Amino acid sequence: MEVDLTGAVWRKSSYSGADGNCVEVAFLGGGNVAVRDTKDKGSGPILAFTPSEWDAFVSGVSAGEFDRA
Repeated sequence: MEVDLTGAVWRKSSYSGADGNCVEVAFLGGGNVAVRDTKDKGSGPILAFTPSEWDAFVSGVSAGEFDRA
């Protein structure tokens, strides 16, 4: 998926620590969502998700599907 990051406002969780091991999220036009590594903001890869992909991920997190066992 190709996304337009012009004007993207990047956010990171308030649970993020000061050690820099965080990800940032930007909510884009059309409901798309972009995710990037805070340590590699300028040149690192950006993952882009459609609204349905993002909703499925957030639902899985909320349901505990990604908890460490």
